[in-house]
Amino acid sequence: MKARAVTNFVAQFGIDIALNPELTVEKNGRFYLVNAALKPLMVRSDFFYAGVFLGKAKEGKFFPSFNLLSIIAKKDAARIVVGSKAAWLFICGRPILAKSVLRVFGSGKKNTHVLVLNEFGECLGFGRIVGNLRDKGAMDEIAVRNVSDVGDFLRRER
Repeated sequence: MKARAVTNFVAQFGIDIALNPELTVEKNGRFYLVNAALKPLMVRSDFFYAGVFLGKAKEGKFFPSFNLLSIIAKKDAARIVVGSKAAWLFICGRPILAKSVLRVFGSGKKNTHVLVLNEFGECLGFGRIVGNLRDKGAMDEIAVRNVSDVGDFLRRER
């Protein structure tokens, strides 16, 4: 299957998505999801961009797009909801403290990936759980390390 890198990444969040192999296009390690109307127009293989960008695979590692993160956030994926201050700090590249976690969906096990959502349900990125999300005694300890967030694009523009 062409999109195995995408499905393997999504599985880290405890869900499975079915990508139609006929509508999944890969070019130079970059994965796109196209619709049935667009697929017949892609007779040329020298396209630059097509459909919804899902992410890229480079040196055996998959880097998701925020389109893909938004898609899996709508599913029953492992995710946390954080308050407004923590959301802003996360977008700035900071980790999330246990006291900032408002709700936990999923197992919340250490060393697993989790989507980070703000109070409005918008996906801000994802991180790796490194602390206890539900321990009220460790409120000032880091619970989630930032892996990727929507502010990354702006920080790269320096």
